[in-house]
Amino acid sequence: MKKFFSYQQPFFLARIQRFLNNTYNSQFVRNVAVVVSGTAGAQAITMAFAPFITRLYGPEAFGLQGTYMAIVVVVMPISALSFPIAIVLPREDSEAREIARLSAYIALCMAAICTFVILAADDFLVEVLQLHEIESYLLLIPLVIVFSAWLHINQQWMLRKKQFKISARAGITQAFLTSSAKTGIGFFSPQAAVLIIISTLGYAIHAFILSIGINKVEKNCLKEKGMSRITIKQLIIKYYDFPVFRTPQIFLNAFSQSMPIIVLASFFGPVSAGFYGLGKGLLDMPSQLIGKSVGDVFYSRISEAANRGEKLNDLIFRATLGLAVVSFIPFAVVIFFGPSLFGIVFGSEWFFAGEYARWLSFWMFFSCINKPTIASIPVLGLQNLLLIYEIISLVIRIVALFIGFHILHSDVQAIILFSFTGVIANIFLIFLTILKSKSFRMTH
Repeated sequence: MKKFFSYQQPFFLARIQRFLNNTYNSQFVRNVAVVVSGTAGAQAITMAFAPFITRLYGPEAFGLQGTYMAIVVVVMPISALSFPIAIVLPREDSEAREIARLSAYIALCMAAICTFVILAADDFLVEVLQLHEIESYLLLIPLVIVFSAWLHINQQWMLRKKQFKISARAGITQAFLTSSAKTGIGFFSPQAAVLIIISTLGYAIHAFILSIGINKVEKNCLKEKGMSRITIKQLIIKYYDFPVFRTPQIFLNAFSQSMPIIVLASFFGPVSAGFYGLGKGLLDMPSQLIGKSVGDVFYSRISEAANRGEKLNDLIFRATLGLAVVSFIPFAVVIFFGPSLFGIVFGSEWFFAGEYARWLSFWMFFSCINKPTIASIPVLGLQNLLLIYEIISLVIRIVALFIGFHILHSDVQAIILFSFTGVIANIFLIFLTILKSKSFRMTH
């Protein structure tokens, strides 16, 4: 028995050492670490200011901001019809630049159309969507369309160039500037308008900082000579699946995530919406820190892997499993201690937000670990399938909210049903994508 362990232990330790060495030397892991550090820095800044901001403004102001942002999140997907996502895919930079230019033109057109619709049908929209409390801020939405498209274009270009350090610094700077502004102005005028306007300008600030970084990169690198041979028409035909399938999918996903806060504001008032907004916003942090960081880097990685003929299903599975292990602890902490933590950190009036967060954590955990799946969709050419999945998922979530609010007459029960339908949907999508990636590897 002693001889067996003396023989096996060095081999076991050698396997661990080899695994650690491979992990340390992995460019993918190093890139993820850079993105995570930037996201963590931005979130640390946001969290440091959060106790002051929540005490200055209160639940009602956050509820109005949450209602406004729910509308913004639904509108943002149409800002450039998802074309910026395609910037990472072309082999040549010239083609990627044409996609960026096309995206900017589309965003300007969409902003103009949105402005016209708001001016022409303001009263109708306010009555139908019950937006009386944020009516005066609706004309900020066209600005969000332009700013968010500008930001998305810059972010995707940075992913293409693998300039993760610049992206990380930009995120930290933006978080500090916006959080400082909310806190500083809040001492003198703690109004919902302050939160809404600064949130709108936050997209522009982030995009501007990234633009500075892009200019430095372009000056330090040898620029590709010549113009792209592909025309705008050819671009639209080549990447048609982004506006046709991906844009409706992102729109429906954003709508389904915004439904609870809009319904809470309508049935239970802005305070309940504020509870949900804070809880959901804080749960987005580990998802952004871990999930999105991995997803952004994984998008570049799987695009290269597909071109090289690598085994994509293994890549997706390992990334998903790794995310599940790393992200389990933060969501588990909220599940067990959410209400108490919210009451201690943000004040006793926010205790109920922790109850919302507790149940939302189940859904947000699986939403976090499906980021490699989402990143794989455009590479695998499954955007039409993703749209079908999103439609079915939306219908199920609407039914869940209807049962919670109209049959059970409970906001908490509605959130619980909404969350667990999200859990089931995300598990299904992950397994379906891994299964489809096997056939992609065999047929391409």
